[in-house]
Amino acid sequence: MPTVVRPAVRHPGLPVNALGLTVRDYEGGMSTLCAGCGHDSVTAALVQALWELAVPPHRVAKLSGIGCSAKTVGYFLNGAHGFNGAHGRMAPIATGASAANRDLLLIGISGDGDSLSIGIGHLVHLIRRNLRMVYIIENNGVYGLTKGQFSPSADIGSTTSKGTANVMEPIDPMLLGLSLGATFLARGFSGDKAELIPILKAATAHRGLAIVDVISPCVSFNDHEGSTKSYRFTREHEVRVTETDFVPPRPEILASIGWEGITDLTLHDGSLVRARAVPSGYDPTDRIAVEEHLREARACGEVPTGILFVDSSRPDLHEMSGTVSQPLVDVPYAKLCPGAAELEKFGSV
Repeated sequence: MPTVVRPAVRHPGLPVNALGLTVRDYEGGMSTLCAGCGHDSVTAALVQALWELAVPPHRVAKLSGIGCSAKTVGYFLNGAHGFNGAHGRMAPIATGASAANRDLLLIGISGDGDSLSIGIGHLVHLIRRNLRMVYIIENNGVYGLTKGQFSPSADIGSTTSKGTANVMEPIDPMLLGLSLGATFLARGFSGDKAELIPILKAATAHRGLAIVDVISPCVSFNDHEGSTKSYRFTREHEVRVTETDFVPPRPEILASIGWEGITDLTLHDGSLVRARAVPSGYDPTDRIAVEEHLREARACGEVPTGILFVDSSRPDLHEMSGTVSQPLVDVPYAKLCPGAAELEKFGSV
C-alpha cells in the first residue's frame, strides 16, 4: 500500500460525475514507482475511466499479486476494498471474493511475471471459469523489482540494458486467451491514454473475464535500444486494430451518421462497444481470424492494440454454477447456517 498520502485539497471548480464525485475522489495514494513508469499512466487511465462511468468506489474490490504492478492498487480508489495477495495467486482470491459478493466489480492488477510465470496456472483456470473481472496485465517484459531479468513475455532478440539477448519464445497473453476460450481480450499502450480509457470502460461493462494487456515500459530496466517493450519501440510499431469507443446504455438517440466500417458489439448488460475496423475485414468476434491476425502481426514486428476479441455469448462463472442472484454476503446467517436439525433432514433423505 502507498506510503505517501495524497493531499486532500479539492479545486472547487472540478466537474462532478453522476454520483456527484470529482476525479480526485477516484484517486489513491501518491505513487512511489520510478518517475515515468508506464504503470502510473495505467493508473491515470483507470481513474478517468471509473470516474466517467460513475462507478461507486465502495462497490469495487482491487486485487493484486506481487511485483511493481501490485503497487498500482494503492494509487486509485481509496474508498474501495483492496487485497494484495501472494505472488501469482490473485486469481483464486478474486474467485473467492466474487463467490461471496457477486455484486462487486473486481479489478485485478497483475504483471507479466506475476500472471505468465508463477501465476499462469491460476490464470488458465480463471479464463475457463469466465469470472466477471477486469484483469489488467501491466506488461513490461522484465522483473522490475529484481533488477530487470527477462519475464515470460520478453520477445526473442529483445535485450537487457546490459545487452544480453533473450532466446526463449515469449508467452503472449492474447494468444493464450484465444486458445483457452477467453471472452474479452484487449491490448493497450500506457503511452496512449486516449485509446486505453475506452478499452478499460468496455472491459468494466463486460460480464465475464476481461483481460487487458497493457504494454507498460519499465523506464529503469527495459526502456533502452534493443528492448521491444520500450516507449520508442511500441510507438513505432503500434498498429490500432480497432478504433475503440464505449457507448453506455442511454435512451435511444436517432441520427444519420453516415459512417462506414463500424461494428457495434452488444455486451451482456446492454452496453455497446463500438469498434471501427482499421485492417480490412477485421472481425473482433471471429476467434480464428483474430488469432491469425495476431500471429501475422507478430511476424511483422507489429504490436496490435485495441479490443482484439469479444464473445458475449458465454455465461460467466455464476451463470454456469447456478448461484443465487443475491450475494452470499447479504444472505442472513440463519439461512446460510440453518442449524444441525435442518442439516439432519438432508442426511435422512
